[in-house]
This record gives sequence, C-alpha cells and structure tokens, in this order.
Amino acid sequence: MAKILVIDDDKSIRESLELYLEEEGYDVYTAPNGTEGLNRFVAITPDVVILDIRLPDIDGFTVLEDLREEDEKVKVVMITAHHDMETTIKAMKGGAFDYIHKPIDVDELDIAIGKALGSIEMEKKISGLLMEHPRDFKVGDIIGTGKKMKEVFKTIGVVSQSKTTVLIQGESGTGKELIAKCIHYNTSRDEPYIAVNCSAIVETLLESELFGHEKGSFTGAIARKQGKFELARYGTVFLDEISEMSVNLQAKLLRVLQEMEFERVGGKDRVKVNARIIAATNKDLKKMVQEGRFRDDLFYRLNIVSIQIPPLRERREDLAPLVEYLLKKANRELHKKIAGVSDEIMNIFLRYNWPGNIRELENLLIRAAVVAKGQVLGKEDFPDLVEEKHGASTDREIAGSEPGKMLTLDEVEEMHIRKVISNTDKNKGEICEILGISRPTFERKLEKYGISFTKE
Repeated sequence: MAKILVIDDDKSIRESLELYLEEEGYDVYTAPNGTEGLNRFVAITPDVVILDIRLPDIDGFTVLEDLREEDEKVKVVMITAHHDMETTIKAMKGGAFDYIHKPIDVDELDIAIGKALGSIEMEKKISGLLMEHPRDFKVGDIIGTGKKMKEVFKTIGVVSQSKTTVLIQGESGTGKELIAKCIHYNTSRDEPYIAVNCSAIVETLLESELFGHEKGSFTGAIARKQGKFELARYGTVFLDEISEMSVNLQAKLLRVLQEMEFERVGGKDRVKVNARIIAATNKDLKKMVQEGRFRDDLFYRLNIVSIQIPPLRERREDLAPLVEYLLKKANRELHKKIAGVSDEIMNIFLRYNWPGNIRELENLLIRAAVVAKGQVLGKEDFPDLVEEKHGASTDREIAGSEPGKMLTLDEVEEMHIRKVISNTDKNKGEICEILGISRPTFERKLEKYGISFTKE
C-alpha cells in the first residue's frame, strides 16, 4: 500500500484529502505545518508528499528543498490557491513532481499521484540521472492561467535545469521567442541570448552568420568573423523559423548537434559549441519530414524536448488578463491612460478567432490606444475588427462564409492578409511588421494565395 503525506495548514483540506485518499486505498498521514511535516517524512518515508506552498511556519519551497535533501527522489505534488506563472515554474524547477491549484480537482490529483507512483516503479527498474536543485530566478512576462499554458510553465521549469535542445512549436504570433527567452534567462541569465531568423537571411549569408568565416573565404570577407554559435558562448542560440532553413544548412546544423563543434566558412579549425540551441517553427515539422521537406534526423535531434504553444483561440480564459497586461504596456510606451476595453469589445474578442494570435491582439490594442479619445476602448476604436453597422465582428471573420461553416487556417490567414492590405496604406515592409512575418515569408504567402500587391 502506497504511503501519502499531506502537509497543509488548512484542517478541512487535510481531513478531506485524508478521507478521500484512504477510500482510494492509500495509507495517509497528515501534518499541519512544515516542521511537523518534515519530521513525519523522516519517520514514515512516504511515497508521495502533497505539499501546500503557504504554510504558517516554513515556506513551502523551503520544505520542498529540505525534503529533496532528505531524499532526492521524493515525489512532491505542490498545491496553492495562487494562479501565477512564477510559482508554477519555481515549483517545477525546485524539483516538484507536479503542481495543482486550489480548489483541488480530485481527478487531477488522482492523475498526479498515479504518475508519481508510476515514476517510482519505473525508477526501480531503470537507473536515471536526476537534475540538481537549481538557483532562484526571475521569469519574464508570460500570461497564462489555462491548463495548456500551465503545462508550458512546468516544462520551462524542468528544462531550465539543463541545456537540453528544445523545439518550440506554435502558430505565428503565439510568443515562441518569449518562451525561448524565459528558458534562457532561467538557465544562464549572465550569458548571451542570440536570435537568428532563418527565413530572413539568404542561405549563403546565414551559414556565415551561424558559423562565422575566415578572412578571404569569399568576396567581401576582409577579416575573420565569429558566428552566432561562438558569440553565444555558454548562452543560447535561438533559431526562429527553423522550417525555412535550406536542406544544405540542415545537414550542417545536424553535424553541429551531433558533434557539438563546427568549422568556420573557409576554415579548418574545429570550434566547440557550448551554447544551448532552441529552435522554433510555426510549421508542422513532423509533416514536413513525411513530405521530404525537412530532414528526419535533424527533427529528432531538435525534438528532444518539445513545447507546443496553444493558439489564442484555444486559451480564451487568458484574453482578459492579456488585454490588461498589453494595455498597461501600451500606456507606458505611448504615455496614455487607457483603463480597459468595453464589455461589448471584450465579448467580440471572446468570439473572434485571432488568426494572428497575441501579436494581432497587441497590434489592435496599440492602434486603438493611439487613436482613442477616451480611457475605455469601444467599438469605434477597432474599425478593422468591428462593423459599425452591426456593432459586431463579421460572421466570416468569426465563423465562416456560410452559416455553420468553419474556415480553415489557410482561409483565415488569406482573409487576414487581404484585410490588412486593403485597410492600410502601407508598403510591403510595413505590412510585414503588422503581420509579424519576414519579407520572404510574405512574398511566399502572396504567391500562395494569388494576391497581387506591388507597393514596395
């Protein structure tokens, strides 16, 4: 019979969990504070500890650290009433097995305990290396309260303890680079973070950008140049839009990941790679592998740890806090005093599909804040999103061209690009900035959707 120790200062929670877990067949012990909990842990050596973060005598993170000093393999499920990213990531980085919010969902608790006990059984069969306890850190600004984003935060906390290669996947505008920066600054904040957009640089220059070159290796190479992998030292190289990298460069990057060293363009000396590599893409790399457009061996090298960022339409619970955060940011940058958006606009936001994700939301709010006459943004401040005649988002934007018909992602993307072009008097560079894509990507999309646009 598995033993479970519950450490929580709330008597009703202790009693409820004790009753429930005993009915589930566990041997249950409880403690009202951190000190007694540590003493009981030493005395009974439980299989799983359910630990509250807020305790009357000792901070829950300190208790977690002490528990892991007693037994580094201990499985601790931390619980808290506070829904914030910092404590989630801190708990996972501190070695917690899982993290659950109050009020406790017993199904979620059952799953966490089951995974913990399954992990214990697996550890008995195989020997593995456990990561050492990390130092404290400060996270960046990432908003997320839903289950999918909480899983992202947990993964960030775990992966920040090592320099494992990470692949971040998600639609354009979901914040992939923000996740990459969060991983970097929680791993090696004192080392450089260097981002490279693989679609914005032509192949011949990209090779030199990544690996550097020797003097005289090609026309214009008047001196030796260090590449991004060298400049990053023990920090991070972020390869954005990795799916756009040529097959030739994919092969060279694969050798770097395999051997952790490379040669500069035109050089013979081997240069060691010490940086972590984080790649990101808005494409389905697995599908590209199946279609022969991306190397399968490189995909498996990059996909050691994968983080899937959910699109904004799948995390509508985050819209209100995102709007609040982005408006505060806009107020600081624009010296405005926007208090929020009207209920009518928030309802439209909740119904809209957000093909451009958070980047689209931020661009809309910034443009609205610039032209707003009042402190609350209303439908008149979002002419691109709202039809004044009806006071609501167009049916085609939100659902489909016909009643009951939903648009494909390509249809939504084409519609959004055409809308930006028709509703703005911008050149290609400015439109690329609005859409949040590179010039080569924009040109490919114009060709893909048969859109004629020549204004340079």
